[in-house]
Amino acid sequence: MPPHRLSPYLTTDLLLRGVKTLLVASALVLAGCAANDNQQQYAQSSAERLERDRYLAQTQADPLGAYLNNRERQYATSEPQQTAKTFASTALTMLGIKYRYGGETPNTGFDCSGLVAYAAEKSLGLKLPRQSSQMAREGISVKSSELRKGDLVFFNTRGHRNSHVGIYLGDSKFVHAPRKGAVVRIESMDVAYWKKRYNGARRLAATTSRSLAANGQASQ
Repeated sequence: MPPHRLSPYLTTDLLLRGVKTLLVASALVLAGCAANDNQQQYAQSSAERLERDRYLAQTQADPLGAYLNNRERQYATSEPQQTAKTFASTALTMLGIKYRYGGETPNTGFDCSGLVAYAAEKSLGLKLPRQSSQMAREGISVKSSELRKGDLVFFNTRGHRNSHVGIYLGDSKFVHAPRKGAVVRIESMDVAYWKKRYNGARRLAATTSRSLAANGQASQ
C-alpha cells in the first residue's frame, strides 16, 4: 500500500497555523513584558505624585514656613563656607577706597562698620546694624582658635569694647577701614597693636536675616 501523503493545501494550512500560534505566543510574552514595565512605571510615578502632593499640601498650608525651611536646607547642604568666602571677597574688592567717618558706599568712602555692612548686604543680602558694637551682638560667638574666613573680628580702639570691626581672611589677616587718612586695607592680627585690642569674633549664622536699620553714628 503506497504511503499516505498530505495534500499541499493541508500542509500549507498547518504551516499557517504554526506561524499564527508562534505569533500569538510572542505577542503574549511581549504584552506581559509591557505590562510589567507599565506596572513599574506606574508605581514609580505614583510614588513621585505622592511625594509631590505631600510637598504641595505642606506649602499650601504654610508657604512661608516651607520657603524658609527650603532656604535653610539649601544653606546646610551647600559648601559650608561658600557664603562667608563671598562676604570676605566682596570686602576685598573695596581695597584702596578711602576712609570716611560715616561712609557706607564705595563712592563716599567707608568707615569700619560701613564697610562690613556694605559687604554683608551686597554678598549675603543681610541688613546689619550700622554700629560695630551692635554688630557684635549678631550671629554666634567664635573662639580665636576657630576663626575662619568671613568671621567678624572686633577690637577696642576707642576705649570701649567692640568699637572697631573687620572681616577675617584667614592666616591671622583681616580687611577693614582703619582710620581717617587711610584706605581700606589688610592687617595682621599678630601685630602687637591689634593683638592687645582684640575683643572677640562673631560668625553670621544662616538665621541672621533680620532687616535692621540703625541710624546712629557710625563707629570706628
